[in-house]
Amino acid sequence: MRYTKGTLKKVETLLKELGYTIRYEKGSFVSGYAIVEHRKIAVINRFFDAEARINALFEILSSIEVDESGLSEESLDMFYLLKVAKKPMEDET
Repeated sequence: MRYTKGTLKKVETLLKELGYTIRYEKGSFVSGYAIVEHRKIAVINRFFDAEARINALFEILSSIEVDESGLSEESLDMFYLLKVAKKPMEDET
């Protein structure tokens, strides 16, 4: 998968379809992001480049429950692509 602004937009759309609001803010986040679960807000370090933003959003997606029934076809494809890309890394550990 290529880390481009287009990929970033697709991942942002996926999270928005799950009901999350994505905000890019200044802050000293240990992992580069923070999640406000009860309000479904993801706050990402605004100084991150596109690749770091995508990686932070991937981490968020792996830590939340995903209801696939509300996703568009494009977002569902992106979600499955992320699941497949993540699986080999989990097997190595």
